[in-house]
Amino acid sequence: MATAREARRAAFIAEGVLALARNREDRGAGGHDAYFAGVQAALARAGIAEPALVVDRARLAANIEAVRDALAPSGLALRVVSKSLQAPALLELIMAGCASERLMVFSGVMLDEVARRYPTADVLLGRPLPALQVDAFIRRRATEPSPASHPQWLVDSAHRFGQYVAIARAANVPIRINLEIDVGLHRGGLADLSALAALLDLAAAEPLVEVTGLMGYDAHVPALGDPKAETGRVKARYADAKALLIARLGGDPARFTFNTAGSPTFMHHLEETPASEVSVGSAFLKPLNYDHGALHALQPAAFIAQPVLKVMQQALIPGIEAHAEALNALDPNSRRGVFLYGGYGDAEPISPPGLGFSPLYGGRSMLSGSDKVEIAQDDMVFFRPRESEGVLLQYGDIAVFDGAEIVERWATFPVHA
Repeated sequence: MATAREARRAAFIAEGVLALARNREDRGAGGHDAYFAGVQAALARAGIAEPALVVDRARLAANIEAVRDALAPSGLALRVVSKSLQAPALLELIMAGCASERLMVFSGVMLDEVARRYPTADVLLGRPLPALQVDAFIRRRATEPSPASHPQWLVDSAHRFGQYVAIARAANVPIRINLEIDVGLHRGGLADLSALAALLDLAAAEPLVEVTGLMGYDAHVPALGDPKAETGRVKARYADAKALLIARLGGDPARFTFNTAGSPTFMHHLEETPASEVSVGSAFLKPLNYDHGALHALQPAAFIAQPVLKVMQQALIPGIEAHAEALNALDPNSRRGVFLYGGYGDAEPISPPGLGFSPLYGGRSMLSGSDKVEIAQDDMVFFRPRESEGVLLQYGDIAVFDGAEIVERWATFPVHA
């Protein structure tokens, strides 16, 4: 009688065989193209033989220009999202290229880094931080006059508001609060106008509180069947909340921060938007999850290079070695096995073309490809990360490629930034 472990392995192999049978087209197309061959040669000349995150400086510069030019006619300000650009030199290059000192920050560690490195920055929190983090930051920075030491804290509920007010009272310092509204994502934010009105009433009764504006994040839009229609609904929800805030607080509307969007959606706000600014981060590097129409003008600018440790000219799967030829007949892309240094992050192989993770070997342990894939020991396999946030912190100093050579290494922010 088969053990549960054997049954699970048999089911896994059966699923893998079905995956092979569904995909019989040979995807192999030789080795690296001229671009990735050049990056590989540059890494070798720089003595980089470990997994590395590579940023193409020329492509990054082109993306900065494209974002800046897209925003210019709209009058929208740009807020740079720090969690997607986790190296000081990278962040500073984008801030300078876009002439923006507006930053969006998502953690207490990054908030400290920003207050220290960029004291004149206008900082908006991208998430409501735990009260303990807010309290610790205010205690450390309350006496500092710099703008970055007095950020716009994000609040999404009456409970969170009460926590922050208690912190302000205990420290006897004023605090600036931006109110998050739910424009359709439902991940956070005040659910409706009545919730917003109630919180505005609470704020009006607190002499230490200044309400600085609204934030509405619309990352759900690209995933829906009709993004254009949902964008219209997002803008309508935002416009209603903005009108309520201005009616309750009065004064010049230009003094408020009306923040919206992110890398997937900022292009949707270039016309007829109630927002005064958009947030952009990952789009400057254009990782894999950002390959959609609105960002067609941007270029992938960040790659993971993984050294090849071993190539099996015929991939052998433990326990079913005798069936290798039959498996190769089912799917020619199962013939060659490639083992890498490891630590892939959330990324997919893109060069040389035709490599993919083996559905039979298990997990992300082995890449497989056809005998048309040209790859050898000590070559590099290049991956595109799906996101930039987090991934940039996994490989040490970033290798900067100028089109010919690795010209510098960029240190990253602390891991929790």
